Amino acid sequence: MTKEEVVLKALSTVMDPDLNKDIVSLGFIKDLKCEENKISFSIQLTTPACPVKDKLKQQAHDAVVSCTGINDVEINMTAQVRSFGLEDKTLLTGVKNIIPVASGKGGVGKSTVSANLALALAKKGARVGLLDADIYGPSIPKMLNLTQPPMVSQNTIFPVIKHGLKTMSMGFFLKDDQAVIWRGPMLGKMVDQFLNDVDWGGLDYLVIDLPPGTGDIQLSLCQAIPLTGAVIVTTPQDVAINVARKAILMFNKLKTPVLGVVENMSYYECSKCGERDRIFGQGGGEKTSKEFDLPFLGEIPLTSPIRQSSDDGNPVVISAPESSEAKAFISIAENLAAQISIKAMQKEETDIKVSF
Repeated sequence: MTKEEVVLKALSTVMDPDLNKDIVSLGFIKDLKCEENKISFSIQLTTPACPVKDKLKQQAHDAVVSCTGINDVEINMTAQVRSFGLEDKTLLTGVKNIIPVASGKGGVGKSTVSANLALALAKKGARVGLLDADIYGPSIPKMLNLTQPPMVSQNTIFPVIKHGLKTMSMGFFLKDDQAVIWRGPMLGKMVDQFLNDVDWGGLDYLVIDLPPGTGDIQLSLCQAIPLTGAVIVTTPQDVAINVARKAILMFNKLKTPVLGVVENMSYYECSKCGERDRIFGQGGGEKTSKEFDLPFLGEIPLTSPIRQSSDDGNPVVISAPESSEAKAFISIAENLAAQISIKAMQKEETDIKVSF
């Protein structure tokens, strides 16, 4: 065996725990170079937000050192987000994955979750857009402290960019004292305009903050474009869980995958003593996930920093990236990215089988 073959054989023992395959058969190993006293290669993951990136790098390093005895091993970690088959569509050309964030009811912190998840993915190095589709109550511009309207040129709208995140919202076009009083056809037209007339450019992920409920906007969106999958946001108490189930059932009926459930306001943690109080109950989000056989993406605490940072227009993922609150959002973003990669790979395998 050549040295390259020996190295690849060793690397084939390193498994991606989410995709359940080794990194060689997945095609992750790129630019392998074997010199006399040095070995270098890249590991190209399916997302820069891979939750086991560091673990895979260490395992690959140890495997190569063990089989070759060469300690000088240089590993470059890269990522190429896989498409869910959306790039060839007429709408949203260049957007690889579209993820609506939904809830069955208002008041569960869906917009806060949407903004922080999108920012967390962007901080990991992904190309991310955030569409505020909550026409009646657009809050994303305030959460991101966006005061300048988007540029418009030749009937094309260009998203506002901040923190590396491309953002579009109805809030850019409304005055503070102006309310949206629209019926279904006008809502559908606005969704169509956000999809057709906005130049999103190349994106790995487009996160869409939906309005609460199961109404016209959700229906228009699901019918207009193929969605990678939805994220359901709920709080622990029974009344929120019961409505979250309806949102899941809506997406099932519309044949849109659900990528997982996020439980917001899971517990209150005292800033002085650190004691946790499950004031809204416990385990509701995880129970719902098990009921529908869905991934539980994680839980987010109820804390003042999350609320304050959103009100200040500087979300906690940006303002306090090392805080426990930010780490909760980042962990959920990583779990979400992993689920998208799993869905994309499953689709690729299905397409291959169908082609034969």
